[in-house]
Amino acid sequence: MQAEASAPAISLTGAQQNELLRALSREELIALFEHLELVPLVAGKHLFDFGDKMEYAYFPTNAIVSLQYVTEDGGAAEIGVVGREGVVGVSMYETERANCSAVVHCAGYGYRIKAAVLRSAFTGGGALARQLMRHTSALFAQLAQTVAGVRHGSIEQRLCRWLLERLDRSLSNELKVTQEMIANMLGVRRESITCCAGKLQEEGMIEYRRGTVVVLDRSAMERRAGGCYVPA
Repeated sequence: MQAEASAPAISLTGAQQNELLRALSREELIALFEHLELVPLVAGKHLFDFGDKMEYAYFPTNAIVSLQYVTEDGGAAEIGVVGREGVVGVSMYETERANCSAVVHCAGYGYRIKAAVLRSAFTGGGALARQLMRHTSALFAQLAQTVAGVRHGSIEQRLCRWLLERLDRSLSNELKVTQEMIANMLGVRRESITCCAGKLQEEGMIEYRRGTVVVLDRSAMERRAGGCYVPA
């Protein structure tokens, strides 16, 4: 009989791989710990969609989640990205509905907690409430940066910002992405991404292989992104 695969270990140290949880005092984290569940976040999985009631909030550890606005004709545009620095799916009142879709972009793990439990913990104040408000503020800033980039930035600058945002949340300089995926998220033609990526590769900033982008010169990419990118 084949042995079952062992489940990922759940521990305080593991939960602290998420930076928001790590910012809590040991007492606050212990109080939350019995409500946290370690779950695999598979690439392409929808944690929730626009209009859904958010039953759970997710604290990614090594996964990256794309927040997307979906149009009536089925098109999608990325409005934000969350990784190990934050949380996805916070609802501050019981009848709140999602105002965007959350889709796992880079597979990994995260700790999930029932939204009702997180709301209750939030009302208790302390470091958790401060960190959730701080993260919400950071998401608004990220959204503003995205909107400004669409309005004033070139496709090349927006591509650099998109890659840098994922690099900020990745454990290595290698990103599993396709040109089609980037084009869809930025709302531009794939040919435009192919052209820009080719230019960045020629200048030694990235190395592109099918389905993989390796960032070779982050500093140069930040300079190329200009005002479209501000480190989180």
